[in-house]
Amino acid sequence: MTYLPCLEKTDPEVRNLIIAEEKREWDKMRLIPSENYASKAVFEATGSVLTNIYSEGYPGKRYYEGQQIIDQVESLAIERAKKLFGMPHANVQPYSGSPANMAVYHAVLSHGDTIMGLALPHGGHLTHGWKVNFSGLTYHSSPYELDQETELLNYDKILKQAREVKPKMIIAGYTAYPRIIDFVKFREICDDVGALFHADTSHITGLIVGGVHPSPYPMADTGITTSHKTLRGPRGAMILCKEQYAEKVDKAIMPGLQGGPHNATTAAIAVALHEAAQPEFKTYAQQIVKNAKALAESLNGHGFRLVSGGTDNHLILFETQKSKGIGGREAAKALDKAGIVVNCNTVPFDPNPPFKPSGVRIGTPSVTSRGMKEPEMKKLGDWMNRAIIAASDDAALAKIAGEVKECCKDFPCPGIDPSRW
Repeated sequence: MTYLPCLEKTDPEVRNLIIAEEKREWDKMRLIPSENYASKAVFEATGSVLTNIYSEGYPGKRYYEGQQIIDQVESLAIERAKKLFGMPHANVQPYSGSPANMAVYHAVLSHGDTIMGLALPHGGHLTHGWKVNFSGLTYHSSPYELDQETELLNYDKILKQAREVKPKMIIAGYTAYPRIIDFVKFREICDDVGALFHADTSHITGLIVGGVHPSPYPMADTGITTSHKTLRGPRGAMILCKEQYAEKVDKAIMPGLQGGPHNATTAAIAVALHEAAQPEFKTYAQQIVKNAKALAESLNGHGFRLVSGGTDNHLILFETQKSKGIGGREAAKALDKAGIVVNCNTVPFDPNPPFKPSGVRIGTPSVTSRGMKEPEMKKLGDWMNRAIIAASDDAALAKIAGEVKECCKDFPCPGIDPSRW
């Protein structure tokens, strides 16, 4: 039977691009920490007839008729989120993580209020107060930084800064921080200065659910998470909050910032939350961390300098400029040619500009979803070292890519069936 037959008839160009992407994801080791493989069940939900329905409002309070089924779908996703994270209120309608953060700020802050989030070059996120983002333009941002010597969060310095600037909100949760976050400390700091505690667990939600990273819930006043990354769901997001902020959060999403929710995505979020509640998900989360530690050890053995000296979670940030004499962007491009997908990244106190950073950011969620374990991480570290050393040698990179592809054959990608090509 022809694969994607309707697309073949209607738009073969798009069909061919989808198949090309499937082949790329099958043949390469994907180490971008914000990427993963969604299950077939998630794919089926995202491609369902639920995409046909327009549903402005919330369950039981819609503006359109015909919502009998959609109300049940969204209510199911909400109840699963509340149970999984132990929070009294959940909103599953945000289109992605950035709109989710925007909605929370819109709900509980006023324009010009002071916020404190980790500076972007130190591993924070654009929406945590970076100067060119809405969060830095709408609110007064006083970003905190990592400790220059340890490259770790310094909670005493964060407290001192918070006492000086008196923020309305302090944000914890990062995109390039490889260590455990002490959310209890953040709660204490927020209580000390009378600030709201907002957690952005987008990167580590799967680890939290899997029991290998502490949870900020229900300590946080508000929180958001994307539903992909370590959670392995669709591209969407959720807001979690205490009951006193529920009405404001819901109004910030609708009618404040969004129209009708993407119902097929909502269903897929419900599926992902159900999958994350299963015992085998804990085993998966544990293996993510084991793999990250094994890969970090391999890279360290090859002379790469790892930011903070290693990792406690799914993510590794390492420096290439001084370690190997090559910039992070050049290293990332060489690795891609070698069949290993990463992203270049600034390191804390990076002397280079963001478009020519000194480091590379990697993570183990995707390769762990394929079933790879510590022995493969050792091989992966070896391949990465060879590729970066041979960055200007296309023949050497092609040889590594062939070895990577051969290895990948033994580890199927969830949701992808090469027999259909």
